[in-house]
Amino acid sequence: SHPLLCLPGIKCGGVLSAASGNFSSPNFPGLYPYETECTWLIVVAEGSSVLLSFSHFELEYHDTCAYDYLQVYNGAARDRGNLLGTFCGHSPPPPFSSAWHVMAVVFRSDRHVAKHGFAAAYRKDACGGQLTGLSGEITSPRYPESYPNDAECRWSIGGASGGGPLTLVFADFQMEGGQGCGFDYVALFDGPTVTAPRLGRYCGSARPPRTISSTPHLLIVFKSDFNIGGRGFKAHFYSAGECQEVFTTIKGNFSSPQYPNFYPNNLKCQWSIQLPPGYRVKIFFLDMELEGRSTLTGGCDYDHLSAFDGGTENGSLLGRWCGRESLAPVTSPSNRLLLVLHTDRNVAKRGFSISYVGVVPMNVSCTRTDFHIQIPMQSLAQLERNRIYLGTPSCAAQVVGKNFKIHTRFDTCGTESQRRNNTSVIVSTLYIDFSVGDQEDIHQYEVQCEPRRKEASVTLIAGPDPSRLSQAENLVDAQQREGEAMDAREIKSQDTSDIVFISICILAGLLMVIAVVGLVLL
Repeated sequence: SHPLLCLPGIKCGGVLSAASGNFSSPNFPGLYPYETECTWLIVVAEGSSVLLSFSHFELEYHDTCAYDYLQVYNGAARDRGNLLGTFCGHSPPPPFSSAWHVMAVVFRSDRHVAKHGFAAAYRKDACGGQLTGLSGEITSPRYPESYPNDAECRWSIGGASGGGPLTLVFADFQMEGGQGCGFDYVALFDGPTVTAPRLGRYCGSARPPRTISSTPHLLIVFKSDFNIGGRGFKAHFYSAGECQEVFTTIKGNFSSPQYPNFYPNNLKCQWSIQLPPGYRVKIFFLDMELEGRSTLTGGCDYDHLSAFDGGTENGSLLGRWCGRESLAPVTSPSNRLLLVLHTDRNVAKRGFSISYVGVVPMNVSCTRTDFHIQIPMQSLAQLERNRIYLGTPSCAAQVVGKNFKIHTRFDTCGTESQRRNNTSVIVSTLYIDFSVGDQEDIHQYEVQCEPRRKEASVTLIAGPDPSRLSQAENLVDAQQREGEAMDAREIKSQDTSDIVFISICILAGLLMVIAVVGLVLL
C-alpha cells in the first residue's frame, strides 16, 4: 500500500473566514489518506450568504455513500436538519448557496480504497446558486440596499427528495420599471433552465403574484442594466409536496417533512384544512417531537407548531407546541384550521404525525323517552339518507325539509341503559357512512341522554384511527345545546310524555295525602 495513505494524525479542516477561498481533500491531487475525517467551517459576514462549488470530485463509490463520503451542511455540521446532501463516487455535488452566513463541509474516508478526492471553492455574497431545501429565502444582491448595476443572477430551486411543485412568494419588490420590463427584471421559469416555459417577467414596484411551478424545479433569473437601480426583492419558496398542503376531505392525515426522519432546518410549512360550512375540524396528535422550549423564556421560541382558527395566521391562535409532548385533541371553532411549522437554523428532531376528522354539525336533544337528532343536509350533501343511522341500518334518517332527522324511542335502535357517575343514562351509536367503493369509511358518534334532566350530548368515538385515539372529546357543550335547541313547536310535541309523567306524579301525591288524612281521622 502507499506509505502516505497510512500516516496517522493528518491535519485538515479548519475555519475559513475570508470573503472567498479554496480547499481540498488531504494530499489532493494525490490519493487521500485512509481513516481520515476533516471538517471545514465557512463563516462570512452576518447577512451574507456562501456559494460553494466543486471543480474536481472523485471518492470511493457506494450506493448509500457508506464508505468514503463528503457532506455539505447549511450551517454548523452534525445537525441533521442542516444536511444539504451526502456525496461519493465521481459525480460532483451541484453548487450550493447557503441560507445564512455559515456553511460546513465534512470529508471522511474509511480504511480501504483511496481516490484523488475533491477540490472546492467558495465565495460570499454569491448571486444565484443551487437551492435544494424544502423551503428557503432568496434576496437580490445587497438587499435591502440598492442592487448593483450589470448584475445577472440565477437561482435554480429543486432536487429535494420527495419534493413536489414549488411555490414562490415575494415579500418585497422594488426595481426599475419600464414597458415590457426590458431594463431590470426578474424572470421565472417552470423548470431548471431558461428553455423551460416562462411563468412571468416582472419589474417596477408592484409585487409579483404568488407563483406555483408544475414541476419540482423552478428557475429565478435576476438581471440589472447599466443604470437606475432599486431596493430589489425578497422572496420565500417552499415545496408543495411535504411543506404546503390543502385538505378538503372529511378526514385525513399528514406529517412533518421527512417524518419519521429528522425534519430540515429553516422551514416554514403550512397545512390548511378547509371543510364545508358548519363543520368543525378536530386534530389528533399521533406523535410529536420538536426542539424543546427555551431555557431562558420557557416558551416555544425555536422550532414550533402553531394552530390557527380560519385559513390564515391572522386567525385566533388555538395552540403553539414544541418539545416532546403528549397532546390532547384540538377542535377548531370554525370549518377551517391552519397548522404552521417553523424550524430555525439548528437542532432538528423527528417531527410530528397528525390525523384530523371533520366534526359533522348536528343537533341532538332528548326527552324522557326519545332521541331527536337533526343534521343539515348541506353538510352531508353527497350522502343518501340510509347512510345515516342510529344503532342499526333499519333506523335510518328521514328527510324533513332541509335536514336529515332521526326521531326514535329509547327502546329501539340499539339503545341501552348504563350507569355513569352514579347516573342512569341512555346510550346509542350514530353511524355516518362516507364509504366509497371498497374503501370503508364509517364515522361513529356516541349519542347520550340523561332522561331525568333531558340533557343530550354527542361524542366523536371513531374518526381517523380508533386504535390510536386515547380519548374521546365531548363535541357539544351545554351552551351549544341550548343555542341549537329545536324550535318551541317541536319541543312542545316531543314533551307530551313528560306531561303524562308529571300528571301521574301529582295524582299519586294527592292519593297519598288523602290516605294520611284518613289515618289521622281514624
